Amino acid sequence: MAHGPSHHARLAQRVISEGRASGEGVGPTIIAALDDGPLRGVRFDAPVVAGRPPSTVDVPAADGSTCRYCLAQWVQSGPSAVYTFLYRV
Repeated sequence: MAHGPSHHARLAQRVISEGRASGEGVGPTIIAALDDGPLRGVRFDAPVVAGRPPSTVDVPAADGSTCRYCLAQWVQSGPSAVYTFLYRV
């Protein structure tokens, strides 16, 4: 099922809002860009862990499931990190 840009924007806002509500979002962040899978195109702020992007991120999907993504490449640079789909949790 294909979703348009507005769906991805709403989902990204939901991810950011849920992170802030749970106490995350304090401290440095990096932009996580989901490169493939069911949430391809979603971008959101992810907290930096030990000075690096997190190795995996769990992202809620519109259907209520959670999708796990991992870093596409271990070496990343700049203000964003690209993630690739692993599986639904």
